Amino acid sequence: MPTMTIAKAINAGLRAALDQDETVLLMGEDIGTLGGVYRVTEGLKSEFGGDRVVDSPLAESGIIGTSIGLSMRGYRPVAEIQFDGFVFPGFNQITTQLAKMHARSRGQITVPVTIRIPYGGGIGSVEHHSESPEALFAHTAGLRILTPSNPHDAYWMTQQAIACEDPVIVFEPKRRYWLKGEVDTENPGASADPFRAHVVREGADATIVAYGPLVPVALAAAEASAEDGRSVEVIDLRSISPIDFDAVVASVQKTGRLVVAHEAPTFGGIGGEIASRVSEGAFLSLEAPVIRVGGFHMPYPVAKVEGHYLPDIDRILEALDRAFAY
Repeated sequence: MPTMTIAKAINAGLRAALDQDETVLLMGEDIGTLGGVYRVTEGLKSEFGGDRVVDSPLAESGIIGTSIGLSMRGYRPVAEIQFDGFVFPGFNQITTQLAKMHARSRGQITVPVTIRIPYGGGIGSVEHHSESPEALFAHTAGLRILTPSNPHDAYWMTQQAIACEDPVIVFEPKRRYWLKGEVDTENPGASADPFRAHVVREGADATIVAYGPLVPVALAAAEASAEDGRSVEVIDLRSISPIDFDAVVASVQKTGRLVVAHEAPTFGGIGGEIASRVSEGAFLSLEAPVIRVGGFHMPYPVAKVEGHYLPDIDRILEALDRAFAY
């Protein structure tokens, strides 16, 4: 199996989708000639032409609106939002039009639009370039939301999102674009259901649920916790909407403790929904309260202090200590 970075895996996934389906086209700011800010779409314009890899104006609402119209005419557009904080000019189009068109038409119209959004911090960037707005979209019914944490998932999720008849937002963890891993590109059977969680580390004493950029941090915390004789299970959520609650509840019923970690603020975040559902589904199995680890309820800070904002191994280990204190 080839070894790729997440960025190269997404590029390969986009290439495969463009090659297999002539209705697939890409659009976004600087994605053509430049290959995108992170070079994720590098080489695709020269291979498939400017009609299918389109450099759009700096207008996120126009990018999303055009994608909706194209999807209603039989195309499968893949729209890139250059940075997470830039999505909000298109927020109205996404939440009031894209998410609702299928229901509004009583099932007669599908809008198979894929929206790629690099998200999260850890890159030392400026304002509006390091945000984690996934909970805002997860609250809107009609959208599916995926986030890969490794190159193999990135390769297959990209293609699965494009093939889905529902609109899909793929949040790509930008600080993990250069994370390397093996990718099985030859065996379609290697691509699991993208809306199911994966247990990436088995454990018996506690569970950590994470997704996207924090999965490597959760794994490192579990490894460090093992030195203290604790067996910690790690679940990569993979899908933020829908959430595979069955996998999480089953794990907690086994381990009795749960820590949920994400970069987004804990207030109003995905972790709160998971905590609530676990309390409903596995209350009698819990040995301690569900503990959330996340960003603080504040605008994302300047690069010099983002290390204090982002959850790290120490903060997850401290949460585990609190869970084991009960």
